Amino acid sequence: MRKIEGAARIPVPGGKIIDEHVGRVGSGDETISIARMVAPAGWEEPAQTPSFTEYTVVLRGTVIVEHAEGTTEVEAGQSVVTSPGEKVRYSAGPEGAEYIAVCLPAFSPESAGRD
Repeated sequence: MRKIEGAARIPVPGGKIIDEHVGRVGSGDETISIARMVAPAGWEEPAQTPSFTEYTVVLRGTVIVEHAEGTTEVEAGQSVVTSPGEKVRYSAGPEGAEYIAVCLPAFSPESAGRD
């Protein structure tokens, strides 16, 4: 058993907050990362082609995912799964977004494959 006392705050540009509870920074785990994200209204990030599967559970607001088939709006209470090698671009809706992201294997800047 291992108790994690709190999240590691990971600084990112654009006003988004990442609190990683489990992962490379938060707990030293390389096989999985679990983080709470809070993104302000209008937040967006560059497109990426990650080498991990990402499971996103939206708690509040809307996460917008641009992908090869178009654009998908994921609202509070909904989830989305993106696959390794799939080019995606995330942004937040007009009320911003709060969500949990789980990455297998754990997120790293190198494995995100950002443009």
